[in-house]
Amino acid sequence: MKYDFDTVIDRRGTKSLKYDFAKERGRDENILPLWVADMDFRTVPEVSKRLAEAALHGIYGYSEAKEDYFEAIRSWYEKYFSWNPKEKWLIKTPGVVFAIAAAIRAFTKPGEGVLIQQPVYYPFGEAITDNGRVLVNSSLKLKDGRYEVDFADFERKIVEQNVRLFLLCSPHNPVGRVWKEEELRRMGDICLTHGVKIVSDEIHGDFTYPGHRQIVFASLGEAYAENSVICTAPSKTFNLAGLQVSNIFIPNPQLRSQFKKAVDAAGYSQLNLMGLIGCQAAYETGEEWLKQLKECLQGNLDFVRSYLLRNLPQIHLIEPEGTYLLWLDFRALGMTEAQRTDLIEKKAHLWLDSGAMFGVDGEGFERINIACPRATLKQALDQLRDAVIAESDQ
Repeated sequence: MKYDFDTVIDRRGTKSLKYDFAKERGRDENILPLWVADMDFRTVPEVSKRLAEAALHGIYGYSEAKEDYFEAIRSWYEKYFSWNPKEKWLIKTPGVVFAIAAAIRAFTKPGEGVLIQQPVYYPFGEAITDNGRVLVNSSLKLKDGRYEVDFADFERKIVEQNVRLFLLCSPHNPVGRVWKEEELRRMGDICLTHGVKIVSDEIHGDFTYPGHRQIVFASLGEAYAENSVICTAPSKTFNLAGLQVSNIFIPNPQLRSQFKKAVDAAGYSQLNLMGLIGCQAAYETGEEWLKQLKECLQGNLDFVRSYLLRNLPQIHLIEPEGTYLLWLDFRALGMTEAQRTDLIEKKAHLWLDSGAMFGVDGEGFERINIACPRATLKQALDQLRDAVIAESDQ
């Protein structure tokens, strides 16, 4: 490979949330972290080069993007998703979670319902309740090892609980679903029928496994586009989360105006300089890097699958269709939440994301990040295997 996804890079001492803040978050300092969704790989070399050039310039004043910034994004989405967004649709924010919180304030009133599909990315729920709205959950159903939408429950919850906004996670974090066109259309039609706006978080959209295709929700047709907010970012794709840059597309001018007022009310205007530079460079030069990264992730997924079957058959992989986050079913171990936490953190010395964080539907599961060198992944699984064996021998 042209790019190196094998070398283990020491991230300690770099102010890394993943590696440098275990003690502050109640864990042992030497714990091996595979929790938060950033990667242990260096980003696209051209991104680093352009950021270094900007740093050496030495002036970090107020900055803004020009037409070439948008063109880099538009070209990427046209090439990979057959979607051709317009520049006037774009509002830049420092993050997708920031945008989701702004959308909640823009499109709902205190006390109104916002629908999510748990187990789902936990900041969704936090953004709803922190803004005084009512969290309404239409649980995904695990059927034959695959999560599905309960459409009857989805519509019933919308009607019965005064839902005005739906937060769609696409691809879904943490269960790894890449929604099919008919699923997206059916959810979209229900929302259109009942006057529910849709915020589609598509931050993991570049990560799909063979046989699965990410569909930008707004690309389904004008009616869907006019009722939606599409949240995108280069942060997961190119490991740029620390640069805080997201690109939010809102085709409907009225919704765009409402959203922009909510962003303005938060006191936010221009993105930081490095975010603008990093985003544009990534979309302009990151194609081959991403291709090779996805080959690495496919190899890591295959490794985990075979490792569990050979060494930890009690732990079941929910087969992912997208993302680099795996959803593992620990329920066959027969442990309580506290017992499983003790096993993973105290005995295996691993830091994962407990499924309970993603809602009650996630209890008994763990989320693990496989965007790391194979050696790191093997070490983590070996530690987990040894802890499970030791526990069973007691």
